[in-house]
Amino acid sequence: MIINTGGRTDTVQYYSKWLLNRFREGFVYSRNPFYPNKVTRYELTPDKVDCVVFCSKNYEPILENLKEITDKFNTYFHYTITAYDKDIEPNVPAIDKSIETLLKLESITGKNRIAWRYDPVLLVGKYTIDYHLETFESMSKALSGHIDRCIFSFVEMYKKLSVNMPELKAISENDKIILARGLGEIAQKYNIYLQTCATSDDYERFGIHPSGCMTLDILGKANGVKFKKLKHNGMRKNCNCIETRDIGWYDTCPNGCKYCYANSTPQKALENFKLHNPSSPILLGEINETDTIQQGHQKSFLDTDQNLKLF
Repeated sequence: MIINTGGRTDTVQYYSKWLLNRFREGFVYSRNPFYPNKVTRYELTPDKVDCVVFCSKNYEPILENLKEITDKFNTYFHYTITAYDKDIEPNVPAIDKSIETLLKLESITGKNRIAWRYDPVLLVGKYTIDYHLETFESMSKALSGHIDRCIFSFVEMYKKLSVNMPELKAISENDKIILARGLGEIAQKYNIYLQTCATSDDYERFGIHPSGCMTLDILGKANGVKFKKLKHNGMRKNCNCIETRDIGWYDTCPNGCKYCYANSTPQKALENFKLHNPSSPILLGEINETDTIQQGHQKSFLDTDQNLKLF
């Protein structure tokens, strides 16, 4: 089973103390987003978890204690660093600071376990095609040789964005082609493996690889282990990733990014943040008397026979 710590919120940046406590105690509770009174318990032990996947915009809060997890588990890290300033990402560190932190992360994990996420790509205000390409090249130059790959996607026009970012417009197909061609050329220039995320669009003619940013092949190669040959059902439309179990909760990320898919509004996230208890076994609030708790099914994806041959 793959544990995802950052699909619903930036657990690393805002809830590192809680996350470390959960791994120290060896278990975590996670609410069902569709049926909030249904709670699943997952064991956070190496015999039950094949790999721990992280996704954050700031790993600085956990670096000092990260080896508590990396020394025991297979891990993989998605680090989102975009071209946007405080007008779009109010509480995200500046680009230079983020790159500095990524290099610190690399010194702990090695480059093979780090994916740089440059997404979502959106065109609004000063963030033009030229702005993106210039910034992406500068960042690519700094990160070349320090990451496993780069993943990008174009913004999805979810309904909630009409409230949180009404000025945002869908990117035209022509602009997507211009951006994809430019990003592909830059990635090849700096020897960066570039791929898409959750899209059916084909940009392979620009040297861009298809979607699937959390596959068993990627996680296995990064950690030097073999996984079974299993079908990847994906987590959403056009997603080719392996199914994971997310231990976060929606509407809890205080980053305040205007394009956020996981928060209904920034205000709601800030309100929920106040309900967090680092000592609780669940991210938001506490376990209630009305909650129904079930043990999670934690089936291993590891190919035991192949891993025995490796070692």
